[in-house]
Order: sequence, then structure tokens, then C-alpha cells
Amino acid sequence: MKQYYVYILASKRNGTLYTGLTNDLLRRVYEHKNDIIEGFTKKYSVHNLVYYERHNDINRAINREKQMKKWERQWKINLIQKTNPQWKDLYYELYGHNGPPPSRG
Repeated sequence: MKQYYVYILASKRNGTLYTGLTNDLLRRVYEHKNDIIEGFTKKYSVHNLVYYERHNDINRAINREKQMKKWERQWKINLIQKTNPQWKDLYYELYGHNGPPPSRG
């Protein structure tokens, strides 16, 4: 079963936030961290995975991402504080210190 992830990246604690959606969290965060993706996250150095949630249905994931993107900033901060009060970069907890290279294919 395919899985989809809605995630929030932060530049630092209480810093700039970015909300996204992917079907490969490892690859996508790796791309953000290494500035492979042109745009907002590269421009503002938004590289730390501070929140994510898993979905089995693409439509639910899309709707959740849209919902979260409409949220006030403080609502996103509250969500992060509730689930990750230290604002740890969850990428390294999930994939090790350096993280593996992105999958190919």
C-alpha cells in the first residue's frame, strides 16, 4: 500500500515554516536539505523536518495539506510544540545521522 506524507519543515525553532506533501518522505526531505529543489525552502534555508503525518489515501493527504496551508502560523507552531516540543530535526531520528542518499527510480 502506497503511503503519503504531509510534513512541516522549519528553518529553526519558531522560524520560517513550509508545509508539503510527498509519497517519499526520505527523498523529499533529502532534496530540501541539499537545496536540490529551487524555490521557497532553498531561498529561506527551511531544512529541518519538525512534523510529519502518514496517510494511506492520496485524497486525504492532499486535503490535509491544503487544510494545513490555510492554518494560521500559530496553529502550526502549536501542532509542532505538541508533537515535537524540542523542535528536533526528525529526519535524523528517522534515517540516522547523515541519512541515506535518496532512492532512485
